[in-house]
Amino acid sequence: MDEPTVKQTTGARLYHPGLRTLVETARFHAGRQPGAPAILCEGRRTTYGRLHEESNRIAHAIRAAGAAPGARIAYLGKESEHYYEILFGCAKSGTVLVPINWRLTAPEVGHILQDSGSALLFLEEEYAPVLDRLPAGPPATVVRLGVPDGFTAWKAGHPTTDPDVDAGPDTPVAQLYTSGTTGLPKGVVLAHRSFFAIRDALAGAGLDWIDWRTGDIALIGIPGFHVGGLWWATQNFNAGVTVVAMRAFDARAAIGLVRDLGVTTACVVPAMLRLMLAEPDVTPKDFTTLRKIVYGGSPISEALLEESLTMFGSEFAQIYGLTETGNTAVCLPPAAHVPGSPRMKAAGHPYPGVRSKVIDDQGRELPTGSVGEVCLATPARMVEYWGLPDRTAETLVDGWIHTGDAGYADEDGYIFISDRIKDAIIVAGENVYPAEIENALEHHPGVADAVVVGAPDERWGETVRAFVVPAPGHRPTPRDLHRFLVDRLAAFKLPAAYEFIDQVPRNPSGKILRRELRERFWSGTDRKVN
Repeated sequence: MDEPTVKQTTGARLYHPGLRTLVETARFHAGRQPGAPAILCEGRRTTYGRLHEESNRIAHAIRAAGAAPGARIAYLGKESEHYYEILFGCAKSGTVLVPINWRLTAPEVGHILQDSGSALLFLEEEYAPVLDRLPAGPPATVVRLGVPDGFTAWKAGHPTTDPDVDAGPDTPVAQLYTSGTTGLPKGVVLAHRSFFAIRDALAGAGLDWIDWRTGDIALIGIPGFHVGGLWWATQNFNAGVTVVAMRAFDARAAIGLVRDLGVTTACVVPAMLRLMLAEPDVTPKDFTTLRKIVYGGSPISEALLEESLTMFGSEFAQIYGLTETGNTAVCLPPAAHVPGSPRMKAAGHPYPGVRSKVIDDQGRELPTGSVGEVCLATPARMVEYWGLPDRTAETLVDGWIHTGDAGYADEDGYIFISDRIKDAIIVAGENVYPAEIENALEHHPGVADAVVVGAPDERWGETVRAFVVPAPGHRPTPRDLHRFLVDRLAAFKLPAAYEFIDQVPRNPSGKILRRELRERFWSGTDRKVN
């Protein structure tokens, strides 16, 4: 392997303190640098001036379609310049964007459309077949991208002037769906402040843990329906640099974009790093322009991190948070990425203005080094779970987000995550919750009971393992169960293996003793996440 190239950080640090909403971001950069590239996607170039004008058209068209401020506007498709035009168009019309994971099945998509009450859906043509399989039918208005008389015609004729909108930092702008222990995804409502608070905290403290500089070209590896992808895109738009949008992550394509476009920063999940490292003939020379990689979404192994530090030759910043915290609330800064240091196992340190505590099951704060539930208080936190006041009250308590993650803090305030209280499985950065899969399995006539756990996996972080109790008189096979689930669950949620058992272990009150089944996969590891 070639020796890594040491980069020199160049360009002035970018921070525009007057910006508080995405509406102001689009207007400011269109006036300041209308000809500068905002988005590069598949060879197409969208300037800040065009992004502003097209999102103005979309905002006027949304209002003309009858969507009032606060209405939910859904998007089902991959990343492109149009996705970001729609994002800003929603912000400028006072409506709330609901981006939908394009990997989901029709029933899963249908739940999000019904739960959000979206009356308008932007739909890429690739996903048009979903419309016919939606249990309750499509929304009243569907705008199809990539067809004649579709998206382009829909917004044509509307003015490019700034719409009149009353948007402030606390105005909702996005609603992202995340699964939960009930098995049904919940809509996490985020306000504009979620996309500005951490930027302000870093700038106010003079920290460059994550920074933006003149001339930066930022690659987005994480999809825009994830808070990480949406947050990273908005941070770069707020700074006024260029975003490189990938339709969907592909390791070889990502390497080519870094090399050919001179990408300087990137945001990825650990599985993406592993896939790039595994590409044939990849060398440090492919990454000579890359100065910083921001990664998160799932824990990273020490071996993968050390190999990445050598190959990419850039600074690394790990981020930790939830959709509910508005993405990152904790950061392991570049200076802490020292091979062999105990800090390499940490999730990071809270940003300035973000507080953390670790509590026991009675809500009492625990001392340094004691394991309990990690709670975070951040100005970027969610507004609520849409339509679920009781669930909101369980997670957001007196300004504190209860993460559901078990961990501890060291004497310097660094947070270490050791397990997940809420049983989530993270597959390549995707949150998968056992209850959703168990509910689906138990609809199979040959299944009497089922329990799902996560097992460590070198490539994807974790994989889904299902334990199944056959119904009397039935002997389903793994192939039978796979065929049953494939149209009901997204591919990343499908179990990688099935094991048939006589009964699911439960305590006297009937609660599944999930950890008894997990333990065989995780014994010998120093943390119960991978």
